[in-house]
Amino acid sequence: MAKHDDIIGRYIYLTIEGVEYRVFYEEAGQGIPLLLGHTAGSDGRQYRHLMTDPEVTANFRCIAFDLPFHGKSLPPHGEKWWTTEYNMTKQFMMDFPRTLAAELGLDRPVYLGSSMGGHLAIDLASNHPDDFRATISVEGALRSAAEYVDVGMAGIRKEFDNPNVNRASTGAAMMLNISPYSPEANVREIQWEYMCGGPGIFAGDLYYYYYDHNVSPEEAAAIDTSKCMLYLLTGEYDPNTSPEHTREVADLVKGAKFWEMPQLGHFPVTEDYTKFRTFLLPILTEIRQSITTAPAATQPLASAANSN
Repeated sequence: MAKHDDIIGRYIYLTIEGVEYRVFYEEAGQGIPLLLGHTAGSDGRQYRHLMTDPEVTANFRCIAFDLPFHGKSLPPHGEKWWTTEYNMTKQFMMDFPRTLAAELGLDRPVYLGSSMGGHLAIDLASNHPDDFRATISVEGALRSAAEYVDVGMAGIRKEFDNPNVNRASTGAAMMLNISPYSPEANVREIQWEYMCGGPGIFAGDLYYYYYDHNVSPEEAAAIDTSKCMLYLLTGEYDPNTSPEHTREVADLVKGAKFWEMPQLGHFPVTEDYTKFRTFLLPILTEIRQSITTAPAATQPLASAANSN
């Protein structure tokens, strides 16, 4: 008998900003809905280890999606998408999981996102706290480091948009963002996923990552964690979003909880899921407890030494 994962994939049609997209998503598990947002230029395959973790899927319905233009979500059919420059915006990033949740009939899902998706976790907690019971920001910050901000989109596209070198150069660049402690098989998996990306998509995602996501201290301080709890996780070896940058968010958001993850880098969910899950599972347990108990009786995480 052949071995199968319990992950099931299918397509759904979502209309966002007046355009219909045929979107691919995978799901596994049952219980509290958990939306999983991928990094810039990649897709939902990053969550395959999480989605086969029985300690997660026993209580959470995990849904990993491919944003349009990513993975198995093709560009919108019938639109002349090739005539315009692709740039991912904050508005689209926020509208997408909200639309997906609505069409799937999800009741205030939890959102977990990494890198670009980690930035989005902060934007959702700030702008749409009534739509999510909690967001988990992995490698997120108020804004991205200024390495490429000063270069501008023209410089970003010059580096990442050449179709002759896009796959190889992007895959190689991602190797610089991974912890030296990560198993080589996992590192090569991340590299492979990035080498599969369409030309121009990674660079276009960076419009949101470097520019459109820019949370002011005042906006961060206004996040109400009694409505939407914000958890923050950042790898020790992330050169893009350092633990210090994420801690800045935790210091501003009353009630937010932050953990630095030793020996992990910019892609902790894929780099070494065994290490990552030691931080994830207590968070998921706390979320479950917050649903079944009164707010005053919610139990804190056992490892909350770094919480705000």
